[in-house]
Amino acid sequence: MTDNELSLSLRADFGVIASWVKNNDKVLDLGCGDGSLIAWLHKHKKNIKAWGIEIDENQMLKAIRNGVNVIQTDLEDGLKDFADNSFDHVILSKTLQTVFNTEDILKEMIRVGKSVVVSFPNFAFWKNLESVIIGHMPVSEDLPYEWYNSPNVRFLTLLDFEGLCRKLNLQILDRHLLDENGDLIKDNEQQNKKYVYPLEDLNFLTSLAVYRLGRA
Repeated sequence: MTDNELSLSLRADFGVIASWVKNNDKVLDLGCGDGSLIAWLHKHKKNIKAWGIEIDENQMLKAIRNGVNVIQTDLEDGLKDFADNSFDHVILSKTLQTVFNTEDILKEMIRVGKSVVVSFPNFAFWKNLESVIIGHMPVSEDLPYEWYNSPNVRFLTLLDFEGLCRKLNLQILDRHLLDENGDLIKDNEQQNKKYVYPLEDLNFLTSLAVYRLGRA
């Protein structure tokens, strides 16, 4: 399956995340929801060992029906049941903005995982800023909730997130920035990984960001 076919077969950030997972990898998906990502990995990758963590009982039952090994627990309590370096990838997709203990969760992820994968909606996307300027909280494909029923407790930007990575001594291994249609913004030259546009400019163009992190 090509990268384009992969992206089309999954949610936009799932397509990016799945492209980083190799055969025989061990994966932990935090806030796995109905287990769609893990179910796809089981189907399309060889010998994947994957577990999900989910607190919502209805979502957990859906994940079980999808054949996913899922543990019901609260991410805010950490990952104390998992040993250091026990996974190749620890994933937190579209969930970072919903947690309170942000730093602790990222520290726990890099403790138990060789790589950390995080996706989040970028509040500095120009349409989000435009909505605030005219007097309303933004509602979009990547921020789909109204202000009164949103699970989001954090509103972060690319600059905010990369600043936190520096503070926590996390190295950015890969960065894929997506527009509102889920298409990749061509922000770097694939040969030498030199970024063409300043991050300040990309901040306005990006609706959804997907990062792969490692220990610095």
